[in-house]
Amino acid sequence: MEQQQGIVYQGDLFEQVFKDIMRPLDNCKAVSPAEARKELQVKGAGERGRALAEGLMEAILSHDNIKRAYKQVKKNKGVAGIDQMPVEEFAAWYSRQGESLLETLYSGTYQPQGVKQVEIPKPDGGKRKLGIPTVTDRIIQQSIAQVLSSIYENKFSNHSYGFRPGRNAFQALKKGSGYVEDGRYIVVDIDLKTFFDVVHHDRLMHRLMETIGDKRLLRLIRKYLQSGIMVDGVMGQRTEGTPQGSPLSPLLSNIVLDELDKELECRGHKFVRYADDCNIYVRSQAAGERVMKSVSNFIESKLKLIVNKEKSRVCEVNQAKFLGYTIQQNGILTIAEKSVDRLKKKVRTITKRNRGIKLEQVVSELNQALRGWLNYFQYAKCQWALKNLDGWIRRKLRCYRLKQCKRAITIQRFLESRGVDGWQSWILALSGKGHWRKSGCPQVHQAMGNKWFDEELGLFNLSLNYVRLKN
Repeated sequence: MEQQQGIVYQGDLFEQVFKDIMRPLDNCKAVSPAEARKELQVKGAGERGRALAEGLMEAILSHDNIKRAYKQVKKNKGVAGIDQMPVEEFAAWYSRQGESLLETLYSGTYQPQGVKQVEIPKPDGGKRKLGIPTVTDRIIQQSIAQVLSSIYENKFSNHSYGFRPGRNAFQALKKGSGYVEDGRYIVVDIDLKTFFDVVHHDRLMHRLMETIGDKRLLRLIRKYLQSGIMVDGVMGQRTEGTPQGSPLSPLLSNIVLDELDKELECRGHKFVRYADDCNIYVRSQAAGERVMKSVSNFIESKLKLIVNKEKSRVCEVNQAKFLGYTIQQNGILTIAEKSVDRLKKKVRTITKRNRGIKLEQVVSELNQALRGWLNYFQYAKCQWALKNLDGWIRRKLRCYRLKQCKRAITIQRFLESRGVDGWQSWILALSGKGHWRKSGCPQVHQAMGNKWFDEELGLFNLSLNYVRLKN
């Protein structure tokens, strides 16, 4: 209750601060995003017929838009940037610096701060570089993204599903499944190498200028693209790419790759794109090889991006992975093997036997991971696979519990307390088998049965909850 009151208080504080700041800026027209979409004047320009949306900075810096951006950034719970200011302190900072911030944004003199680079491990090895902007820059970028999304949404292809309102991964999978049901059993799986790191700034700005006529906004986006990046305390200059992890980068990536979507549509291809993951469905291996060659050439020569030759391939759909799923040749969705392996790796980390924490805490951590995993893969046909996973997870927990006992006498007492006959418990306790082999023995299954996991520990059961979701 206190936490909820704190959130409401901070929201009210921010709203009051913004109203106070906006009073000396009455000459700047403040409109909501909904009003901005209605009042944006789109006019023809030149023989090329470009449509230029003007007056965007007023819509971006309007009261309602910045307030909505602040709430979204706060909801995302990101960490602090290089200035070490957390989201919770932004409202108080804005009360002191908000007026000067808006003035510099309107005048075009605002200079974004650098982003903090962090590296996270990729599931298939390697490191993914993420850029963490400051809270102030995150809120400004979120404000920009909210207004530009409403403009670009009508321009984007219907084959694009990533980072768009009202669209999700399951819709992309359902579309791909439909192509397979029509007899397109071969997929051209195109993987872009370090996409966010190699986006060409000049080409991206050219694409933005085809729609945006507000030069203040164009200059601000250019500054964000070229803002410095801090690595190990040293600030470096960025000459290409967009910082992955910023609120603006998903929209910019869709603007870049929309050119690919339009090209594939002109060629009449049946395809699905989710962010930088693009699958094209064809009827034969020969056709797939031709498409791979021509599309790769377009991506590298026209878009100035890099196709990952090692990961891109032409194969049957049931041999490929798309958004963690595998589409079978009858169009049915199943869980990809790598996705199952990734879950097992997560479970192994949580149930590591030398962690030294209570079994109840291990189960709590497992439940959180399993619930989110099943929520994403609920559309797959996988009941038998989930039953096998349930059994494997229970055995990992049995092994963890035996390891906690440490000595033979402790194991014997625990098994006997759980209803195992005394002589049977001694046979297992004095056995020279390792903990993993012991966890599969009948005595351990009797002591720690499925009912014990479900009712006493409250372990999340994948197969049972899968059936509930389906019903």
